[in-house]
Amino acid sequence: MIALDQLVPADHLVRKMEATIDFSFIYSMVEDLYSTERGRSSIDPVILVKMAFIQYIFGIRSMRQTIKEIETNMAYRWFLGFGFYDKVPHFSTFGKNYERRFEETDIFEQIFYRILEEAADKKLLRNEHVFIDSTHVKANANKNKFEKKVVQKETKAYHARLQEEINSDRENHGKKPIPSDKFNKEEHKEIKESTSDPESGYYVKDERTKQFAYSFHTAAEQNGFVLDVLVTPGNIHDSAVFEQLVEKVINKQGKPDAIAADAGYKTPAIAQYLIENDVRPVLPYTRSRTKDGYLKKHDFVYDEHYDCYICPEGQILEYSTTTKEGYRQYFSNPANCKDCPLLSQCTQSQSHQKLIQRHVWEEYLEEAEHLRHTGENKMIYARRKETIERVFADAKEKHGIRWTTLRGLKKLSMQAMLTFAAMNLKKMATWTWSSPKMG
Repeated sequence: MIALDQLVPADHLVRKMEATIDFSFIYSMVEDLYSTERGRSSIDPVILVKMAFIQYIFGIRSMRQTIKEIETNMAYRWFLGFGFYDKVPHFSTFGKNYERRFEETDIFEQIFYRILEEAADKKLLRNEHVFIDSTHVKANANKNKFEKKVVQKETKAYHARLQEEINSDRENHGKKPIPSDKFNKEEHKEIKESTSDPESGYYVKDERTKQFAYSFHTAAEQNGFVLDVLVTPGNIHDSAVFEQLVEKVINKQGKPDAIAADAGYKTPAIAQYLIENDVRPVLPYTRSRTKDGYLKKHDFVYDEHYDCYICPEGQILEYSTTTKEGYRQYFSNPANCKDCPLLSQCTQSQSHQKLIQRHVWEEYLEEAEHLRHTGENKMIYARRKETIERVFADAKEKHGIRWTTLRGLKKLSMQAMLTFAAMNLKKMATWTWSSPKMG
C-alpha cells in the first residue's frame, strides 16, 4: 500500500503553492455565477482554477495537453485533490465554463489581485519604484490573410489637457485660441485587419518581423512581482496606454516614488504627466534625430525669459505660433542667415530660414533629461533588466506567451492575468517556503 502524498517530493512546487495560499477564496468570487437549485452538480471551481494554474505555471501549451499531464502526474493530482482512481475532467470543461460563466466577468482579474494582495500581506512587495514596458505576443492568425480597412485614428489619452495647454499658450502669446472642432477633426488611417483574429494588430518591427500580434503592457515592482497588465492590439504604441496603466497601479497599489520606462515612453506628455503627479521619471538617453553634419537642437540656446532661441552665431529665432499639435515654432531672420558661415550646417531651406520647434511641455522633458544624469536614476534604470525584462523573458521561455492559441482581446486578457498571476504565485511560493524539518 502507498499513499499519493508519499509520491510527491517534499519540496515540489505544488507543495510550496498549496502551503502559500488558501485557494478557498475563489468560492466567494464565483458564488453568484453558480446555481444551487438548477442543473447537475458542476466541477469544483477551485479545481477549475487550479487546472489553469498548472497550465500556466508549468508552461503547458494547451488545456488538452494539461489534462493529459494531470492524468499521469502524481504531483498534479495531489495539487487538485484527486486520488489514484479519480476521473480527470475532460479538456473542454474549462473552455465551456469560461464561455458560460466567466467570459463577461472580471474573475481572473480578481484572482490576480487576490494573489498580489497575499504577497503584500507577506511583505514581499516593494512599490517605491515601478518598471513599465510591453512585450508582443504573436497572435493565432496568418499574417498573409487580412483585409485593408480605413479606420479612425485613436484619440490620445492626454488630448483634452494638451488642447487646454495649447490654447493657454497661444493666448499668452497674443494669438487666437484654436477652435475645438479643429482639434477634434476626425483623422483616418489605413490598417491591415486579420480575417482570422480581427482584434489583433499588425505589428512591424523590421523587415523580417511582420505579424499580427497583441501587446501585453505590464508594470512590475522592485522584486519582480507583476503589479498590473493591459492587453491591446499589437499596433498600439506603448505611450498610448501608459497613463491608463499607471492609474491602475496607483489605484491598486498606491503612488510610487519613481517610474522607469524605456525610450518608447520618452515623450513630453509622459514626462509632464509624471512630474505633475509628483512621480520621478526614470527615462533613458535618446539619440538626436538630426542628420549627420547638421547642427543639433541643443546647439541652439533657449532663452526662457525672452522666449526665443539663440543660434551659435548669436542670431535670434523669434516665436511665430503654436500649432494644434502642441509645438511652438521659432523662425530665424533669413536676411541675417543668408550670409551665415554655418548656413550649410544649419538648414536646407531654400529661403535661408531656420525653424526650431519646441513642445509646450518641453520643460518637463528637459527636467527628465536632467534627472537622467543623477545617481538615483542610473541606479533605478539599471534594475530594469532584473525586473520587467526578466518578467518578460521568463513569461516567454517558461510560461508560454511567446505566441498564443487564443483569439480576441477578452481571451488574451484572461491569458495575461492568469500567466502573471501564476508567475506571482510561483515567486511567492518559492520565497516563503520553509522545508519540513527532518524527524
